[in-house]
Order: sequence, then C-alpha cells, then structure tokens
Amino acid sequence: MELINYNDEELFQPGHVACAGCVEALSMRVILNTVGRDAVATVSPSCGAVICGAYPFSATKIPVFHTTLESGAASASGIKRALLSQGKPDTTVLCLAGDGGTYDIGLQALSSAAERNEDILYICFDNEGYMNTGGQKSSSTPLAAVTGSTPAGKTTRKKNLIEILAAHRIPLIATASPSHLNDMAAKVEKAKALRGTKVIIVLIPCLPGWGVADNAAVKTARLAVESGVFPLFEVEDGVHYTLNTEQRTQSVNSYLAQQGRYRHLSAEQVEQIQADVDAEWQRLLWCAAGR
Repeated sequence: MELINYNDEELFQPGHVACAGCVEALSMRVILNTVGRDAVATVSPSCGAVICGAYPFSATKIPVFHTTLESGAASASGIKRALLSQGKPDTTVLCLAGDGGTYDIGLQALSSAAERNEDILYICFDNEGYMNTGGQKSSSTPLAAVTGSTPAGKTTRKKNLIEILAAHRIPLIATASPSHLNDMAAKVEKAKALRGTKVIIVLIPCLPGWGVADNAAVKTARLAVESGVFPLFEVEDGVHYTLNTEQRTQSVNSYLAQQGRYRHLSAEQVEQIQADVDAEWQRLLWCAAGR
C-alpha cells in the first residue's frame, strides 16, 4: 500500500457534524491543508456547508463564506476580484460545492466563471445526489441508481460534466478520490500553481444515500477507481488528457455490490453498465494517446 504523504497544518478541526465515516470530511481536510493558510473559500448549501459549520463554530481555519446554492462560483469570482484590487493575487480562492450545486443548480455560474477564466479553484464533492435533503437524484446520479426520487432506479446516464468543462478550455479539470490521497493532494498543488479556472471533482460515496457500510467509504471509492467507474485523470486546456490510473483491476460488479442503491439490478443490467464503463475507458485511453 502506498504511504500517504501528508502533513496536517491544523486547518481542519475536529467537532464537525459529518456522518461517522464520511470521506467528504477526510477529503476536505486534505484539500485545505494542501491549499494552506493563505486562502478564502465559499461554500454552497450542501453537506460541505454543514461540515464547515457557521461562525464561530466552523471546522475550518480559513474564512468561509456561505452562499446561495446557485451562486458559489459567482461568489468566489467576486472574492478573487476583491483580493486582486487589494494587491493580493496569490491568495487562493476556493469554491466548495456538492454535485447539486455544480452539475445542476450552480452550473450556470460555474460555466460563466469558466468562460471568463476566473482565477478560482472549484472543488465539487460529488456524492451523486441531493444527499443533504433526502437523497434525491441529481444529474450526477448514475444510470439505474435508486434514490429518493427514483425508487425504481434512474433511467438516464450521469451527466459528463468533465467534458462540458473541458469544452470551456479551462487550465485544469481533474477527478480525485479519497482512496488516493496523494493523487488528490498533487492535483490541488498543481491547481494552486495555475492561473485561471481550475475544477477538481472528488467522488464521495455517501454512506446513507448509497447504502454503504459506515467503515466502507474508502473501500467503495477505491473500487470505483479500480473498476474504471470513476477513473482518475486530468484534462489541461481542454485537450491534453492524462490518465493517473492506467489499469483496471476490478469488475464493475465488485463496485456495485458494495452499495444498497444497486441491489435491484439484474445480471443483464450489470452487463450493460460494464459495457458502458468499458466504452468510456477506451475513449479515455484514446484521448490520452493524443488521437
């Protein structure tokens, strides 16, 4: 097992109210301590907003502004411009949001910020649903997953937000997982060194929403990577693809079997999901080869 290369700068404090075993808190800890103290964040209504908490009880040691659900990227853009006017161009401005505030309700503000190439680092904690309000489906929810609003399974595929953002030709769009913390920290460091809009999508297995055991979130996230369901890769300037994990060692079924939201699937449905993942993996290999 790879040694986690990580130094805790005490920028994320204990006492937050995330679910026991939640890897969003783990990911937030790594991200904040990698970004460092010279940072300001906005947070949209989400599990992340609950974890950050309200003044004076925030779990973070950097200033965090709570925004409306649709305006996370716009608020971060305004804060960055205010800092520039104060002669503070090196202060990192983070936007912390869930998939509901990114794929859906906040997409307009994010797309506008990306079109302007605002100098912000946007972090999407993607738990594939509106897990803070009852586990309803979002456009990030995968095909066939059971949610509070799709009790028989979602009938449409997950929105490919990475390709949508890559089409904006922003400096960096990347995926990250709490099962690969060195990779996550490296991508945050890389994003800090770039000017312009950077987006990192972090897969967050939701324990109650996905039907995952309290001690199995990291394992589930690792299986998502190893099966190719959630490959780790980055796209620079919209055209340069780099796969950070170049081999798949698990079947899709090994990942699906960890989750209650997929227990209703037939063998044929599992085969179809495997075929979809295989096709997307081949497309990524093709893109990474520069074809």
